[in-house]
Amino acid sequence: MGAVPHANLRRAPVQQRSAERLTRILDACAELLDETGYDELSTRAVAQRAGVPIGSVYRFFSNKRALAEALAARNLDRFAEIVGARLATIEAEDWRAAIDAVLDEYLVLKKTVPGFNLVDFGGPQPVTDPAADANHLLADRLAELLPAQFGRAPDAELRLTILVAVEAADALLRLAFRTDPAGDPGIVSETRELLHAYLARTLG
Repeated sequence: MGAVPHANLRRAPVQQRSAERLTRILDACAELLDETGYDELSTRAVAQRAGVPIGSVYRFFSNKRALAEALAARNLDRFAEIVGARLATIEAEDWRAAIDAVLDEYLVLKKTVPGFNLVDFGGPQPVTDPAADANHLLADRLAELLPAQFGRAPDAELRLTILVAVEAADALLRLAFRTDPAGDPGIVSETRELLHAYLARTLG
């Protein structure tokens, strides 16, 4: 599990006990998002579910939006860690296998991680800064992870290519999970083919 960026916290945990309490708070937030949705989420309910005083929640987070954003940051850290480990087992410049690994690991999180459907890599509310949008944040992280498999320098052109691929995959996977709560396998397969075809223009 990756560390939550300090920017999402009022105060970063220093002691192990504080870090464990923060983990419980975020886990509780994720569970409640699945049960009640974001609109009904409250810091008091999170505190009760986590078994901590309400003051412990406010020690780290100013409101429920900050909570959700920290959960999204944790999801992105976790995803990057998992993808990085998968990529280490893939031969350099095998970009198709790298893309398959990214897609497969995303689908695993989508199906197994509490709260992920509402808060994947960005908060549930719109952001005013495009750079803080979930797909931009994901593209930035993938642009750090994928250059070896892509056989390309991590330049602005590659980052744009990755962003377009992320946006296309996001739209199609939303359709897949609207069609089938488990992710329509036909649409997932078409998403994979689309990514391969698009990236082959640059990488093939």
